[in-house]
Amino acid sequence: MRLRLLGDSLAAGVGSTRREDTLGPLLAARLRAAGHKVDLRVHAVPGARSADLRAQVQAAIASGVDLAVVVIGANDLTRFVPAHVGAQQLHDAVADLRRAGAGVVVSTAPDLSVVAHVPPALRHVVSAVSRDYALAQQQAAIRAGAVVAHVEQAVTPRFAADPSLFAADRFHPSGAGYRVIAEALAPAVEAVLSA
Repeated sequence: MRLRLLGDSLAAGVGSTRREDTLGPLLAARLRAAGHKVDLRVHAVPGARSADLRAQVQAAIASGVDLAVVVIGANDLTRFVPAHVGAQQLHDAVADLRRAGAGVVVSTAPDLSVVAHVPPALRHVVSAVSRDYALAQQQAAIRAGAVVAHVEQAVTPRFAADPSLFAADRFHPSGAGYRVIAEALAPAVEAVLSA
């Protein structure tokens, strides 16, 4: 099973000190434990925005892809990409992957209000903008044929309560944080494989 990780620094594993504690290897290990033979490739690029998905999708299709996990949105938020623009770019990426025969799981933009650098007075605004962006992404991804992993519902409260889930930069997840995210992603991945 050709598993491909696309997206930004979260999909690439920035923040973890060990490669095996990043999303790709964690998901691959879970799938192997369930009896799948997994070929993992990570096409994600730190700093990527939704506009950068096209090149990653092309690379994934060129290498062969059965299941694509797309994690995108944080950099769109930090760079003020309008929600309708990023959502359309995500839609197009998912549609291309689906046309290539891949199952697709999308993890939408995180709630950036839990990041330590956000001033407390702005957290409610940042949270609302993050939610609106993620909703636009969710609708676009579903229209294009993806399964959306509702990672934020499970992950945001845990990251807000436990600083050890962040890496030293207080922005990216630590290895422990990636394990929490992978656990939240797993049901959607498993749903796509069983469909």
